[in-house]
Parts: sequence; C-alpha cells; structure tokens
Amino acid sequence: MHYDVVIAGGGFSGAYCARALGKALGQEEGEKRVALIAERNVLVFQPMLAEVVGSSLSATDVVNPLRQFCKGVNVLQGAIQHIDWAKKEITLDGGRFTRNHVVTFTNLVLTLGSVTNLSAVPGMSDYGWPMKNVADALRLRAAMINRLEEANLVEDAAVRRRLLTFVVVGGGYTGVETAGQMLDFVRDAHGFYANLRDTAPRVILIHSRDQLLAEIGPKLGAYAAEVLEKNGVGVRLSTRVAAVTASRVILDNGESIDTNTVVTTIGNAPNPIVLDVCRQLGIEAPQGRVTTLPTMRVAGHDDLWVAGDCAAVPWNDRGELKVAPPTAQLALRQGKILGKNLVLALRGSEPLPFTYRYMGQLATIGRHEAVAEVMGFHFRGFIAWWMWRTIYLSKLPGTLRKLRVVIDWTFDLIFPRDISLLLPPPDEPLRSIHLEQDEQLFACGERCRAFFYLKAGSLLIERPGGEPQVMAAGGVIDQAEAGPDNCWTCTATARERTDVIVFRGRALELLRNDLRLVKRNGG
Repeated sequence: MHYDVVIAGGGFSGAYCARALGKALGQEEGEKRVALIAERNVLVFQPMLAEVVGSSLSATDVVNPLRQFCKGVNVLQGAIQHIDWAKKEITLDGGRFTRNHVVTFTNLVLTLGSVTNLSAVPGMSDYGWPMKNVADALRLRAAMINRLEEANLVEDAAVRRRLLTFVVVGGGYTGVETAGQMLDFVRDAHGFYANLRDTAPRVILIHSRDQLLAEIGPKLGAYAAEVLEKNGVGVRLSTRVAAVTASRVILDNGESIDTNTVVTTIGNAPNPIVLDVCRQLGIEAPQGRVTTLPTMRVAGHDDLWVAGDCAAVPWNDRGELKVAPPTAQLALRQGKILGKNLVLALRGSEPLPFTYRYMGQLATIGRHEAVAEVMGFHFRGFIAWWMWRTIYLSKLPGTLRKLRVVIDWTFDLIFPRDISLLLPPPDEPLRSIHLEQDEQLFACGERCRAFFYLKAGSLLIERPGGEPQVMAAGGVIDQAEAGPDNCWTCTATARERTDVIVFRGRALELLRNDLRLVKRNGG
C-alpha cells in the first residue's frame, strides 16, 4: 500500500492533521492519498481521562472513533515496528492473526508522542498503574473497587488500612486530577461497605518538585495543594519514590507507605520509533523532541513533518519566541495547521508557520473545585471548576458525545457514583515482583497460591526448628516447600533487593502437573 502522506500516530496532532486533510481533499481522493496509522482506533480526549477513573464519566464519553472523526482518510490500526527511511517503508504489526504489513509513503508525518518507561524506579513497572489511555483508567477504577471489596472482607486493621491507601506519583495535571477523582470516588463508595465505616480511605500524592502544577504558576499550584490537603489528600512535595513493592512505597527519605495501589503519572520517555528515524537521518532530538521549522517541516527533509509531543516547534507567543510545550491544546492546533500545510505542499504551495494564541491552563482538584489560568487571569474554586467543564466540553469532538457528557455530569451531581465492577481482578499467570531488603515473600503456615523462581538477589529460608538457609538467584520454591495441607512449611524473606518470577493461576497448575509427572516417572 502506498500513500502520498502517512501520518504515524493517532493522538491530538495526528488525528486533527488527518481530519484537516480529509476535509480538504474529499473522501475519494483523501482515502487513496492519505493514511493515518494508530495503535488504537479511537482518539482519546486526555483532559477528561481522570473523570473515567472517578466514575464521573463513562469510558465511551472520552473517546471518538478515528474512522468517524477523520473522514476522508484511510485509518490503519496497528503498531509500527520499524520505519525504513531509505526505502520509505513502514512495517506495521496488524495483530495476532495477520502477518506484518508494509506501507510505503512519499511524505511522513510523525505524531507518535512519547512512551512510558517505569524502569527508573525499582518495582514501579511491576506495581505502578499508569494513566495514559482509557484502558488504564478502567483498570485503575476496577482496582480501586477490588481494594474496597477485599478490605470489606478482612478483619486485620493494618491490612485493611493498607488496602484503603492509594498513592499517586507525580504532581502534574494528570497526577493532581487523578488524585482528586480517586479520593472523591473512594469516599463516595466507602459508605456502601458495612465493614469499612470505621476505616477512612487515604489518597497520598507524591511529587518530586516543591510545588504542584508547575506550568500553571506558584500561586495556583500552592492553592491546589492547599485544597487537596483540606479535602483529605496527603500531599508530599520535594519527595521522590525510591522503590515500590507489592505492599509498600519506599521514599527517598527512608519513609515507607503501606499500600497495594500505586498510580504513576511519571516515566515519559522518548519514542524509540522517532529516535530511530532521527538516527537514520542524522538528526538531533533532545529529550525525544525533533526540532522543526515553524511550518513543522524538518529542515533539510522536505518530506518529513513532525508535530505534537515529539516535536520542538518554534512558537511566537505574543512576541516572545518559544518552543511549543507538549500540551493537548497546542498539539490540537499544530495538527490543524499541519493538515493545511500538507494540502499546500501536495499542491505545490508554500506551507504556513505555526501560530496560536495561548488561552491558558486548567486543572480539577476534586470536590467541585479547580484552578485555572485563562488569558492571564487566575481563577480558583467552584468558578474555575465550572470554567474547566465548560471549556473542555466545548472542545470535546462530536455533538452526541457532548450531550452524553452533560447527562453524565448531571447524574454525577445528583446520584451516587457507580461502583459496578465490570473488569474482574487481573489473571496474571506469570509475573515479576520486586522485594526490598527484609521484606517477606511468604510466611510459614500461609496457603500456597504460587511457585517462585528467584531471578536476582537472595532469599533467607527459615523453617521451624531448623537452621536458616540462603537461596541464591536461580533457585526455585515449589510444592516441595508446601505441606499436605498445601500451606508453606517455611518463611521466605529477602536478604537484599530481590526480583522473583511468580507462577500462578493456569501457569501454576501446568507446573504442578509437570512436577507430578516427573515424580511419577521417578525423576
């Protein structure tokens, strides 16, 4: 398949670029000449994602099908595996049941944004819940309800408190809005659980800088922290997370917080596809952002265009020359102008420079309060919350979705939030867990629910009345350590930072069956 223009990435900049091209070229011409490649077939309205976590909105309220939104272009769903610039080829993974597909292009538009990399914090990739898309929001909402259900069953006060403690890492827009929505949701749901009325849920927000929402200014950032704390969110500023385990968050000051739910809004990393294209062309991309001309064309490469979070686009902000920040409102505007520029380029005309009059920024902080900076004026409290809803409702694509959001928001003001559990607890037959020094893997007498392979570090194995033994990396803990009642006959504790592979569910049953066969055959 060959196209005159291939847009790689279905976020704000890519989708609005494709939309503008489709309108300008018309359906018949546009579908033949323009392709939009996206890993998912929907455009996610990111500013409202936290409201899905808090059950204020349905997941379908914050997405728009790309084939309906970008009429007049060919939408291809798939993950880009490689871009060969010399051949002008893109290798695309179409899914489980189709082999890789090759798409060729004349003009390439990169709007791939960034990727999530949680490996910098030990244990974060195993236990951190990211907040990047609708699936993440739905999984997090389900996790909160599961924690409430589990806490309602247990009688141990310490376990119950741990289950009802939720930690959010990162004090930017996503972190602040998610923390506020999480607290509103668990507090509203809390009253429906008869066994939890004496144990209040906690939400703790951890931020490495000395103020929240640095982009919106110190005054509104300080107000946001004040309101969050007044509402009950524990705000920890100038604090970093050193490690995460299955049952606690360890901070850089040595403090630890017992919790089973950690939400991470940090860990953005350069997109490897973008970096690879830059490597092939010998282009610098500081922090994963490609420097472009004001037209969003890359200097020296007339057939390469970049926009959105992976682009460093020059921007004249009221007479001051800046690099456009990676925000949704600027990505949206870049996409619209880039679509027009590509039409001009296809017709042999000169493209236009990126221009945009900055409108301001807004963030909700829970309990019908928000902070806003609009046209240089600062607003806070209920009026800012009303402005947030009004402005983002006006920007939400599609009249039908606007109507749905208005209805859902109205119900949210009158009725309790929905606590229906639509997603079951995740079945992870094989996973990795991280333990810090002196953290227990399991205790003697506990029911055996998994087998373990020691990937790195070491464990101290203690049996009642016996000498402690050290298990080094490569060791396995299986049914040999379990008694006839299927309970552990020993206690396993980490002697140092330790990583363990866990076999559970279907993987555990298969492993047990294999071990039985080995024993039966005399192995």
